Order: sequence, then structure tokens, then C-alpha cells
Amino acid sequence: MGRKRRLGLAVVAVTASALASVPAGAHSGPQVVAEGLSAPRHLTFSPDGDLYVAEAGSGGDGPCSVHPDLGEFCFGETGAITKVSDRGRDREVVSGLPSIASATEVLGPSDISFTGERRFVVSIGLGGGDQFRVGFLEVGDLLATLLGGKLRDDDTAVVADVMANELAENPDGSDIDSNPVGILRDGDGFVIADAGGNAIVRTSRRGSFSTVAVLPRVETEFPPDSGNPFDADPVPTAVVKGPDGAYYVSQLTGFPFPAGGASIWRIGRSGVPRQYATGLTNVTDLAFGRDGTLYAVEISSAGLASGGPPVGALVKVTPGASEHEIVAGDLFAPYGVAIRRDHAYVTTNSIAGDNGQVLRIQLE
Repeated sequence: MGRKRRLGLAVVAVTASALASVPAGAHSGPQVVAEGLSAPRHLTFSPDGDLYVAEAGSGGDGPCSVHPDLGEFCFGETGAITKVSDRGRDREVVSGLPSIASATEVLGPSDISFTGERRFVVSIGLGGGDQFRVGFLEVGDLLATLLGGKLRDDDTAVVADVMANELAENPDGSDIDSNPVGILRDGDGFVIADAGGNAIVRTSRRGSFSTVAVLPRVETEFPPDSGNPFDADPVPTAVVKGPDGAYYVSQLTGFPFPAGGASIWRIGRSGVPRQYATGLTNVTDLAFGRDGTLYAVEISSAGLASGGPPVGALVKVTPGASEHEIVAGDLFAPYGVAIRRDHAYVTTNSIAGDNGQVLRIQLE
């Protein structure tokens, strides 16, 4: 099994249908505000206050390419961006986005950032090297990129080629691997959590790159509790800006996805990543509440290699601590979080299939 695993979902031979989703008619606890989504990942509020979710899709009929660790993936235009409403019908506002899928894993649209009321940039995953991308022929040029477009218009164009930066700079100095996941609009460009490259990178709107920071490797043991030291990849998954102006970065961690091995990192003016909170597990997204409290999503609170289904939680982060309050637990494969006033919106059933949901969770 490859050490550099950007999502690690293929280690779980369970589909979303194996566990019950939150009932749409439930009136206590998390409330369903969207369902029938295809591998939903991050969520974002637009400048006019509407909520949008990136759907990674389901791949397609090809072209196909073989990943050296994970087998064959096939391409399709099944990724999408969907507008989510607390009231009324949800609307798919952008369709036909790139998506690749194997028998157990799907990658595609992961996060959205807005540059205007209608203009957006979306990150498109890959999770492999340049030869893996080349195997998808000409459509492979759309993978491991940021695509820009307009809502209600399916035409998109490459804004920045994250794989090209990985090839040119390889910030962490290990094997070539790029998987742009979380993105943050900042000034005249975007800050990207490249889960494959183990780095936070910045790109201008013209596609020129610089490295913000490289996260340190995670010291753990493999096999677990064996005493054998093992350095896992950090695998950054999201980057947000805090009330203090610093970047805050979540990490999934790579194989063996140790329980309690993930941290939240703060990157200030020095550019040096420092641990803001520890003791978390397989974190996929972050969001600050209006009072400055930081919330995190754990896709699997037991660890993705624990042998069970990926049941995770939304947690309230205690700065400087290794223990944190669970706001909502027993969520199946939660992934993204966005906050408006006293509610968090969280995507669940994010692995594959078309039964993904967005839940609204009361915070106070």
C-alpha cells in the first residue's frame, strides 16, 4: 500500500449504503437540507449568502489510467456544483466537471472559492503523479488543477495547474503527487491545500506559484503499538484564514492514518507551521464560527485503517489541547463544513454513490 494517500477512503470496503443516512424527516439533532448528492466534499457560501457544495461525482467510461497503488481509475464528466437551500429544491448549477473513479474511490471537484457573485474557482483532484495523469490522455490536463467558470454555465477553463507546480518545485521533496483539495481565496490569488504534495501553496490568478509551507511528517508506529517507528505523510486537506489573519490547516495524515495523530496547524507571518491543536483524527475540513471558535470535521474518528466504516464527527476545537468537544458524532463519512450564524452545514456520505447529504447542525 502506498504511503502517500490523500483521502485513504479506499482502505474501507464499505459504501455509504451500508449505514443509514440521517432521516430527512428527523426533527432532533442534525437536519437534512440536501440529499442525493454524488460524493459531496467541501461547502462554501457565496458573496450573496447562498450555500454551494462540490460533488466529486462518480467517474465515467474513460479514458482510464492505472494508479500504481490503487488500480484503475476511469474518467467521466460527472462532477458538479450544487446550490443548497434550507427551503425548497436544491439546484445543480454547474455540471460536467471532471471526475475519476476506481471500484472503491472517487476524486473530482473538492472545494469552491468565489471571485464574484457568479464567478468561481473549483479544485479538481487527482491523487497521483504526472504519469498517472498522462494516462487519461487529453482530459487528464483538467485533473490536479483549479478550474474557473461562472454559475449556471458549464464552460470552465484552467486557472492554475497544481500538478505543474508539483513537477517544477516538489515542495516536500518526496515522490511527485498532487491532489488539490481545499482552496482559499486570498488577495489576488488562492491558497491551496495540496494533499498529495503535502504542502500549502499559493497561486496568482495568472497561475504563478509559490510555496507557503510544507507540513512536517507525522511520527507514528506501524503496525500500531508495535514500537516500530513510521513517518506518515501529513496530507493537508483544508486551509482557512483565522480572525487573527493567520492560515489554519487541517490534516488527514497518510497511511496508517493513526487515531489521534492529526493536528491543526497555524501558519503566521513567519511561514513556519506550528501546532494549534493536536489529538484529532483524519481531519478533512475547518471553519471558524462567528465568535472565533474553530470547528473541525473528522471523516473517521477511529482512523481510516481501523477496520470499521468511516464514522466521524464535527468537533469544537480547544486551542492548544489534545482533547476536543464533539458537537455531532456518529456521522457517516463526513467531509466538509461551512458555518452561518449558529448553524454548521456538514457534508456526509462523502465516499461514493449518489446518497450524499448536507446536514444542518445547531452549534449553540
